[in-house]
This record gives sequence, C-alpha cells and structure tokens, in this order.
Amino acid sequence: MGFTVISGPRDAGPGEREVMFEKASRVFEAAGITDHQRIDVPGRGASEDTEGQLRESVQGIVPALQSGSLFGDADGVLVVDAQNLLKAEAEVIGELVTAADPEAVTAVFAAAGAIPAPLGATLRKHGETESVKKYRERDASRWLAEAASERKVKIDPGAVAVLLRRFGSDVAALGQALDQLAADGKTITEEDVLGRYSNRPDEPMWLLSDAIIAGNEGEALRRLADFLEHGHPLVVLAYLEGEVRRRSLAAIAPDRETYAGWVGQSPASFPVRKVWERRSSTRAESLRRSLDALARADLQIKSAPEPTHRVTLERLTVAMCKWLGK
Repeated sequence: MGFTVISGPRDAGPGEREVMFEKASRVFEAAGITDHQRIDVPGRGASEDTEGQLRESVQGIVPALQSGSLFGDADGVLVVDAQNLLKAEAEVIGELVTAADPEAVTAVFAAAGAIPAPLGATLRKHGETESVKKYRERDASRWLAEAASERKVKIDPGAVAVLLRRFGSDVAALGQALDQLAADGKTITEEDVLGRYSNRPDEPMWLLSDAIIAGNEGEALRRLADFLEHGHPLVVLAYLEGEVRRRSLAAIAPDRETYAGWVGQSPASFPVRKVWERRSSTRAESLRRSLDALARADLQIKSAPEPTHRVTLERLTVAMCKWLGK
C-alpha cells in the first residue's frame, strides 16, 4: 500500500502506455486490491483552467486520498495522465498525499512526462517510482520473446522479424497480434504471420493519412472502415500518432537533412520529402490538438467496450481532417 508513480516518456505511444497500465495493475495486485477507482486527468484546455479549484473530472481524487474513506468499498485509485494536472490541483493533491495514511491508501499516478510541482516532489518523497522507457525495435524484440514465453508458445525468428516490420515497437499492437496467432497453435512461424498480416498491402493505411491531410472526411472514413475489416484499432492509432509526430518534427527542424536524421531516414526518401514539403501548411496548435485527441482515443479504446471502438476512431478521423486538412 502507499503511493507509486509510473513514469513514462513524454512521447509515450500505445505500446508504452500499455506497459504503464500493466505496471499499475501489478502494484494493485501486490497490495491485494481487486478493484480500484480510475481518474483520467484531461488535457490542460484553457476553458477548464479554473483558478484555485479542481476540475470536475479530477475532484474524485480528494475522497480517494482521504484515509479510511476510499470511495467506500474501493481500495485503490489510479490517476491516469497525471502530467496534465494544473498547478492548483498539484498543490491540493500534494497536501492530501502528505496527510494521507499510506497503510489506508493505495494510489498509483501514471504520467507521460513530469508530474507538476509540488506533487512530483511529494510523491518521490513519500512513495516509489517505476519507469517505463521509450520502446525501440530492439526492446520490442525482447518483449516479444518474453510475451511468447508467457503465452507458452514458440515464435520463430522469421516470425519475429515480420511482426517487427509490420508493427514496429508498438508492444500493444504486438501483444494483440501475438494473442491472435497463439490461438492457432503452439508454434508461430513466419508463414503464419505473413498469412494473417503481411499479405494485406499497407496501401490503405497510407491512403487514410493522405485523406486526413487532404481534409477529405468521406474518403478518410471509407479508408478507415476498409482497414478495420482486418486491422486492429490500436494499429490505426499508432500509425496516426507516428504521422502527427513526424509532421511536428518537420515543423521545428531547421532543414530537411536534420529532419531526416531525426526520423532515421534518407533526406531523399519519398516519405521525408512528402512530409517536408507540407511542413508549413499545418499549424502547431492543430498538431497539439491531434496528439491530445489521439491520447484520449487510446484511453477510450483500452477502457471502453469493443462496440464503441469504431465510433471513437470515426470521431477522431473527422476531427483530424478538420485540424490537419488543407
């Protein structure tokens, strides 16, 4: 029991967030907690910034941290996206943490980046911190081997290579793919992966992002529906997040060679030229709003029933068409 910070990278994607939630679950399991309250901290929208007050969506943290009254029967609280707390909120929660009885409260703060002062320092003083680093392809390869072992299946090296080529370092999407493949047998071969994933061309995904950038809502929704016939929503989110981040990097890069180095590609490659040529056509505010919406959609898909996933992605697609479209 007590306080734990799950600290992830500022640019945490679906894979890193999945690992953060897994670590949070293990904290609750170790404390013998079978159920917990979840509080999602919204982004720092100007319309919600109320001086000296906690936003409505954050107010539930107050009774949660009061010793002996943890939502009645609830035994724990998970605060998601704690990096979005406002200064006044961080001050109030910091006082609650200092006054709380760690034997009566189990609270986990998941943050993609630094938790605002003074709460960050208070949690470091009174609790523990677990870090989640940014996943690279090498990290994902190790994760894939461990995940296969946990599922009691063998995965051939060729299958690992194809999965990494298909999903990159997104361990959330890799886990979904592994679950599907593990249901077919005890050994996963390269042919199994190719048959299920790689035989479907990547073109629809490129067409989806092109339609969004063009602001063509009808075309974008049609491409989204086409992809969801075979693909997983988290794969869509990971791809769109990567697209937005590439455009954000291009917007601040001093030249094309620098940008190409940042994304690890040749300056002459088509993807680099394509993004670079449009670097000045998208406003920074639109890119920020898109990243915020992607994060909220990620939370919605991971916490809401599956029938709502398509609606969530459709709303996200329409919004991004308006923000990023020509």
